[in-house]
Amino acid sequence: MQSTETADKRRLLSTLSHVAVFFSGIFISIGVPVAILFVSDDEVVKANAKESINFHLNVWLVGLIVAIPVGVLAFLSFGLFGALAAGIGQLWVTIMTVLAVFKALGNPNEPFRYPFIIHFL
Repeated sequence: MQSTETADKRRLLSTLSHVAVFFSGIFISIGVPVAILFVSDDEVVKANAKESINFHLNVWLVGLIVAIPVGVLAFLSFGLFGALAAGIGQLWVTIMTVLAVFKALGNPNEPFRYPFIIHFL
């Protein structure tokens, strides 16, 4: 059985890995889970950090793929379509991150797996 201190550390580091995506507007946000991946020796924390890195890469990849057609449609619709698409994208990121945080806090012994993403790591 693990100690309370170990469980709390696992919860904290796993949660930090997932919450970092909220700062993805600045590309250094991926540095948080990367640093946790290299610093931690806990396998669950490492799995959560890898999953967060995968989620970061997916958010950026989808953003790049969608940016051109959405940009054109936003221009043609005077920005309405762009605002709608950005809102839907941000809602998806927020919901997935909140689910990951609740999972990391509720069951620190099992890593969270984001649905519907490509796993690069």
